Amino acid sequence: MTATYKREWTHQAIKKIDADFNRSSDTHLIKLELPSCHGVDLYFKDETTHPTGSLKHRLARSLFLYGLCNGWISQDTTIIESSSGSTAISEAYFARLLGLKFIAVVPKTTARQKLAQIEFYGGQCHLVEPKDIYYESERLARELNGHYMDQFTFAERATDWRGNNNIAQSIFDQMALEPHPDPEWVVASAGTGGTSATIGRFIRYEKSCCSTTKLCIVDPENSVFFDYYNTGDKNLTSAKGSRIEGIGRPRVEPSFIPSVVDRMIQIPDAASIAAVHLLEELLGRKCGASTGTNLCGAFQLMSEMKERGLKGSIVTLICDSGDRYLDTYYNEKWLGEKELDTAPHLEKLRQFLVSGTFNIQG
Repeated sequence: MTATYKREWTHQAIKKIDADFNRSSDTHLIKLELPSCHGVDLYFKDETTHPTGSLKHRLARSLFLYGLCNGWISQDTTIIESSSGSTAISEAYFARLLGLKFIAVVPKTTARQKLAQIEFYGGQCHLVEPKDIYYESERLARELNGHYMDQFTFAERATDWRGNNNIAQSIFDQMALEPHPDPEWVVASAGTGGTSATIGRFIRYEKSCCSTTKLCIVDPENSVFFDYYNTGDKNLTSAKGSRIEGIGRPRVEPSFIPSVVDRMIQIPDAASIAAVHLLEELLGRKCGASTGTNLCGAFQLMSEMKERGLKGSIVTLICDSGDRYLDTYYNEKWLGEKELDTAPHLEKLRQFLVSGTFNIQG
């Protein structure tokens, strides 16, 4: 392939991605009315409205553009990615858009609905033990002369954190006409760390919000991010994987940048799952458990603001749809097998709706 031909194919590939982006309107910002915390407004950035149904659609688009502009992806490149599911779904979508072969190296525990969606977009699922996703991805890339996207390394550098309609800029643009346009907190969870890096950098870069808005990252059980944030030990590992798909990691990922995070809160897995069942009652829709993790963190911060007599706004994310987790988080048998008792947490969350008081550790 000549250099000129390769450059032309790259230009056409980028044009296809830009055209796809142009066909997609921005995701919605939903306000949830909670009378128990009058004066503290809660908003959800609904990332399920992307074409592939999750927050990871933004990341996949950025990773493809990054790989194309770096010269790592060409017309015959096989794309390989290690993923718990949602990033792989979105990357399979973009690989099909460009006519490229895609292989997702996913943990054997990944929800079946996610595997089906990867295959729907033409991707191939390579199931491995959770601890082996990195090695297997690297091995396949070497053997097939393909490109390992490596979201866990490149997520924080592939996204333009200064703007260009990234998630942070979108949030602040949509908040402009609200009673408290500059949020007191943005609450998110970390898988790769790309979203937290983008938001954390943007609120420092953007002069209109850097003096007030803070970033809170919520972390599930069996994830090392929370301990890494508190100790600075990059060598931390966990023998168990996160039960909240899409967030939490058993090792410190290169894309997680703790210095842009203002606070971290650790959320019990049972509380995260209880929260999405409550959210279904409040919004009339199912969400993935990472959204429940976000909601628990938001309730904690709202309760603290109310106790201090503060008014303002908090923005968090709906990461993906709960329809992907009907066999797990919405399945009583699965919850029993995992010894996840959501009832006490659900009661505490419902009490917050009445009292405005909540303590995730209490």
